[in-house]
Amino acid sequence: MSKSDFAIRLRLGSFRLQAGLWPTLATAILLPVLMGLGFWQLQRAEFKRTLQAEYDRYQNMPPQRMLARVDALETLHYRHIVVRGRYEPERQILIDNRVVQGRVGYYVITPLRIYDSTVRVLVNRGWVAAGPDRSQLPVIETPTETVELTGVASLPSRPGLRLGNAHAPGTEWPVVWQYLELKEYERLAAFPLQPVVLLMDPDSPGGGLVRHWTRLDAGIQTHQGYALTWFSLAFALAAIYILLNTRKDRHVHQPPES
Repeated sequence: MSKSDFAIRLRLGSFRLQAGLWPTLATAILLPVLMGLGFWQLQRAEFKRTLQAEYDRYQNMPPQRMLARVDALETLHYRHIVVRGRYEPERQILIDNRVVQGRVGYYVITPLRIYDSTVRVLVNRGWVAAGPDRSQLPVIETPTETVELTGVASLPSRPGLRLGNAHAPGTEWPVVWQYLELKEYERLAAFPLQPVVLLMDPDSPGGGLVRHWTRLDAGIQTHQGYALTWFSLAFALAAIYILLNTRKDRHVHQPPES
């Protein structure tokens, strides 16, 4: 290898670092990527911690009554809500592939028509297990009388990777959805809708199912673990680059002894 083939040459005492162009380019590209992924995971952990703190602050306030109008998102998000109205099961949907305690099932999302208004709010009533035959949907009982329930106003969870539409196309009302898109639901249902989904309190009456809502800061340790993994890979890459390209220079002349 000629001298021009080396991208970097450094000398430190009796050691010299002499690395080729391609190993240096690969390390220069991969090292900041790995470090960036590590810092991104730390930011995700801090973001979840901040969300949970905001959520806890609102939960310490008295419940806010949802009125017969469409409210702005910022006035509802994370608030503890009390609302009165009637369920409309004919526009109910099931969110597929939701796992609770190792079992696959559905979240049951039912619109509630707010008392004395045309405005609806979607209520996540909880989880129901899927049967052995996925073509047979579970039978879900829904109260027909006026109910008053409490819950937390939240935005629907968004999939990290969307492999298709929220629901299968068709002329009939789509019962099974892969994820909830509020704008798409409002378009199909053709009625005014609050910009949040109400997660029913576990002890709230009103025909709820299994409700074990995950804390917003859940997974912080997972993010921190991922960050440690990325930083470890970055350290290993740098160490390998240095070790493979560093040699002890035997030709370094030692000063003569006096």
